[in-house]
Amino acid sequence: MTATLPYQNPDLPVPQRVQDLMGRMTTEEKIGQTNQIWIYRTNREAVKDLVRRGLAGTRLSNNNPEARLPSVEDLNELQRIAVEESRLGIPLLHGRDVIHGHRTVFPLPLGLAASFDPGIMEESNTIAAREAASAGVHWSFAPMIDLARDPRWGRCVEGSGEDPYLGAQMAAAAVRGFQGEDLSNPERILACAKHFIGYGSAEGGRDYETGEITENKLRKVYLPPYRAAEQAIANVSGRKAKPGAGT
Repeated sequence: MTATLPYQNPDLPVPQRVQDLMGRMTTEEKIGQTNQIWIYRTNREAVKDLVRRGLAGTRLSNNNPEARLPSVEDLNELQRIAVEESRLGIPLLHGRDVIHGHRTVFPLPLGLAASFDPGIMEESNTIAAREAASAGVHWSFAPMIDLARDPRWGRCVEGSGEDPYLGAQMAAAAVRGFQGEDLSNPERILACAKHFIGYGSAEGGRDYETGEITENKLRKVYLPPYRAAEQAIANVSGRKAKPGAGT
């Protein structure tokens, strides 16, 4: 596709390119960009059709053997369809749970946090980003920065423990590791600070359970890691983070 439209021109400011692209998209195409797809042998042709119509924005890998580790050739085929055969040529994002390494396996995040060394967290995620990017991954569903204070909750190992200061330090380090200083670097990938704030407060250690959080606890305990991650993301993207809750 010849780069003749404003949104295809890399020399223009990003906000201008986004505004131009959004103005050209139909409502259906905008909704389609929020559609995350899994690909199996049985739905492959149907997914290709969605991509051609601009109705898919993200491809996911999960723990199903068929969708877990797609080859680079497989990813490139879908990307070619997205860029060359869809109306607007919007590339797909390929997301994956790169939680504690990709090919090289590192300690779980709780184990890395137990080192009390953000440098180790950053270095391990830098290596994971390099390996994941070489396999065609653009986006990691990490770091998980929920604070957990009930050891019965089975997802404690995915985060950095119960302390908001340590959690904030590790959250920022994880983001820096994945994204570096320049996301155009082919050895870097997008980070995703997750989950919803307060998710780790589930009562009784039951996943997806109710959590009762006062505003005081929300601001002092649960928000600081998200604030730190947002600042780290802003530093990469060139935006200046605004002061807010959790500072």
